[in-house]
Amino acid sequence: MPTDNAPKVLGEQASAPFRSVLGNFCSGVTVVTAQSPDGPVGFTCQAFSSLSLDPPRVMLGVSRTSTTWPVISELRHFGVNILAEDQRRLSEGFARSGGDKFDGVPWDRSPGGSPLLAGASAWIECELNAEYPGGDHVIVVGDVRWLRAGLSERPLLYHRGRYAGLRATG
Repeated sequence: MPTDNAPKVLGEQASAPFRSVLGNFCSGVTVVTAQSPDGPVGFTCQAFSSLSLDPPRVMLGVSRTSTTWPVISELRHFGVNILAEDQRRLSEGFARSGGDKFDGVPWDRSPGGSPLLAGASAWIECELNAEYPGGDHVIVVGDVRWLRAGLSERPLLYHRGRYAGLRATG
């Protein structure tokens, strides 16, 4: 792979090339949810990953500008809904600030009470373990308490700034 003209990632000029290069990494799309005293809350989170098998843990990268995460953080309990490929509108709706994101959205409760979005590929319910500074994001570690795969085997993906789906190969 040629390295000529590779941008050095320093200073204010770093954001565009960093975003462009990391956009080549395809990721799934999740909606993180919790049940607050005022009703269900949630936000779209693309930065999600497994962290540990023993003990079972996941991690999220949450924008420091999120107005929903502080509510969920105080509750110390949340669900991660792994969206199916036909749930792009849910991803877009939960990515917006303000309003009732659950209006017209069918959901159920997990064993621990977190909102589970109907039709998701899978869900994971977590207890907040730790939060760490991560630049313009907060790194969240969640201890997995319950989980289940749904009926949809085809996840919603995000690649190069656009939604994508799996294509059959072979």
